[in-house]
Amino acid sequence: MQNNKSAIMTLSQFQEYCLSLPGVTEEFPFGEETLVYKVCGKMFALSGIEDFETINLKCDPETAIELRERYEGVEPGYHMNKKHWNTVYVHSGIPNKLLLEWIKASYDLVVAGLPKKEREKLGK
Repeated sequence: MQNNKSAIMTLSQFQEYCLSLPGVTEEFPFGEETLVYKVCGKMFALSGIEDFETINLKCDPETAIELRERYEGVEPGYHMNKKHWNTVYVHSGIPNKLLLEWIKASYDLVVAGLPKKEREKLGK
């Protein structure tokens, strides 16, 4: 388990995890260099493909501030609504386990905001 904590998340690990979540699509609405993950048409994660250095994740506004204060590798979302999005630096020493939790939290936040009918389709 220790190896997993010190390993740096790869683009393929990021892709595999995002696509493992119910109802997720992989899209390129901002051009072929920006990978975007959506659930029911709503974005919850994005990253550059050429240089997988950061991941943008949706976040509850209070939690977003807490994470920015606690982790050097977390900043207000680049090119995003800075109240609701964080940019996380993949190579900043944040354990993969935590990155996966934050990706899931972003997904869950978006799912919670979907209409009841859409949530039911996802089994939520």
